[in-house]
Amino acid sequence: MRARAWELGIDLLGVQGSGTAGRVMQADLDAHIARGGARGASVPAAPAAAAATAPAAAAAGGVEEIKLIGMRRRIAQKMQESKRRIPHYSYVEELDAGEVEALRAQLNAQYKGQRAHLTLLPFLVRAMVLAVRECPLVNARFDDEAGVLTRYDAVHLGIATQTDAGLMVPVLRDAQARDLWSIAAEIARLAEGARAGSLTRGELTGSTLTLSSLGKLGGIVSTPVINHPEVAIVGVNRIAVRPVVRDGLIIARPLMNLSSSFDHRIVDGALAAAFVQAMRRLLEHPGLLFTG
Repeated sequence: MRARAWELGIDLLGVQGSGTAGRVMQADLDAHIARGGARGASVPAAPAAAAATAPAAAAAGGVEEIKLIGMRRRIAQKMQESKRRIPHYSYVEELDAGEVEALRAQLNAQYKGQRAHLTLLPFLVRAMVLAVRECPLVNARFDDEAGVLTRYDAVHLGIATQTDAGLMVPVLRDAQARDLWSIAAEIARLAEGARAGSLTRGELTGSTLTLSSLGKLGGIVSTPVINHPEVAIVGVNRIAVRPVVRDGLIIARPLMNLSSSFDHRIVDGALAAAFVQAMRRLLEHPGLLFTG
């Protein structure tokens, strides 16, 4: 019953129980749902007088209490569990995004109106897929209770997506078997479904590796939290034009950082570095993305 209440986003404290000592039974949960108590509506409504005075009191004192329920509560618990159970460490590398951005613009111009528009994400996904071939241990899930690591040949890539309801991670399945345009179209479909709340449970579970990007809001460096029970996550920071030294000359180039986190029980520092450096090499020489 607790699992069912969890899936429905119901706080059992707000359900009136008919069992011994007020214990909540299945029938009580069914009755609560029938009254419209699912998805965050499980907290009993406050008395009218209290509801009328609460906004004024909050405004006067500058204090607002927000109970975490439903999806927001599940996100909080999952993040806490990930940090508690996984010994994180992060690895940050800078790369020159000039060549991959030029190729992206060229492909969008060539296939405008014929194929899906390419953002940087499909190129990052393709680079991750090829880097996994060199460092297969990062594409895995670790059951720390059983002490069993399961490594996967297929890359089922979680795409961290911000929605009005909170962070969701829809899964781009079999990313290794897709071309850039198929990746772009599927990412767009999953993002739209996540924001509309129409994705199925199967589309939100089963990832083996995760990519997190905030686009232009991505900052310079981040320390992403691993999506338990995975062992790695790649965070993408924003592209910014900065000075670099090339052949003794200072020139301006579009640079970006990859900020990635790894489970230190499974992925040693040298392996993490090799994985990120493989991604860097592929993105700085994007023609290699089409050779695998």
